[in-house]
Amino acid sequence: MNDTERTELSRAFGELLDELRAFETKMLTTEPALSEPDLLDGYRLTFSLLRVAVDAYVWGDRDKPILTDLIGPYLKWGGDNSDAYYQLAPLDPTRTYRVRGNRGDAVYLSMTVYGGPGEGQYSNRIVGTMNDHGLEFDADGNFEFMLSPDPQNGTWLQLDADAEFALTRDYLTEPVTGRRPEWKIEAVDPPARRRDSAADLTRRLRFAKTWLREQVSFLPTRIGPPNSIHEPFPVPEHAYGWSAADAAYAMGAYELAPDQALIVEGTSPECVFWNLCLWNPFLHTYDYTYERVTINGAQITYQPDGSWQIVVSDRDPGHPNWVSTAGRSQGLIWLRWFLPERTPDRPRCRVVAASELSR
Repeated sequence: MNDTERTELSRAFGELLDELRAFETKMLTTEPALSEPDLLDGYRLTFSLLRVAVDAYVWGDRDKPILTDLIGPYLKWGGDNSDAYYQLAPLDPTRTYRVRGNRGDAVYLSMTVYGGPGEGQYSNRIVGTMNDHGLEFDADGNFEFMLSPDPQNGTWLQLDADAEFALTRDYLTEPVTGRRPEWKIEAVDPPARRRDSAADLTRRLRFAKTWLREQVSFLPTRIGPPNSIHEPFPVPEHAYGWSAADAAYAMGAYELAPDQALIVEGTSPECVFWNLCLWNPFLHTYDYTYERVTINGAQITYQPDGSWQIVVSDRDPGHPNWVSTAGRSQGLIWLRWFLPERTPDRPRCRVVAASELSR
């Protein structure tokens, strides 16, 4: 390593740390000010973002990729929820990869390949998605397919020239007791030794810095008006970031006094999975290891006509579809439907006294 390379590496390292400090400054100066619980979540989010950036860019190896976890009870970011497992691996669009796995107890699973400008910038398009509807499973739930720029025998997903990352999504209706799907990706012809240099690590650190900056550019997020949910938007033809290409979404917000409850009513089209989550302004769930802050379609008690009613409140009113605000007087609401047969109807919302639900 020569002096110039050493200087550039040190500078890139310092700039990455400065990006973390800039996020703290943003949190402390945002208007209106963050509540104490949200501010504490923001500090924790800083380390979740750094962890993902390090896995994806500092360590991530396109020649011999390893799928790493993106979300969990102690790793929250990017619209997480308690029903899913996500994993990420970088890709070289000129290589051929074999993907193997087992579906476990997932009601939906997929691998989505994202393309875009690169260098840590957020993906601006989806190259392709392989979900469980396009896979062949043996009697034990095992599957296999190929990723490559050129056609392959069997199940195959093409890698375009801008392919950057592969992201897996696994959804379970009972994630605590269900068997988690298994994934493995391997390059068909990897090099014998990792390619490493000061210049390469410098680039990686700068890519990680760019990714961190883009991640926090739209945070904290506020949606209005409160106690309403916007019109659901359909499965997108084009997706930004690391969103799904085979899901419909709806977003809203709540703002409640301790003695109030929000009733959310609606119907869901036929789909393989749907859920409702409560989020903080950094788009991640409250702590679901203590209480239910998300609920999915398999956990819902439905009305005779197939409609549903979900109650959002601070205290349990005795309703079977209660979702806790975990002591937060305001927050975001997010709904998702995977492989819906149509775009869902807009859910209806109304605020009531919590005492009305306890009678």
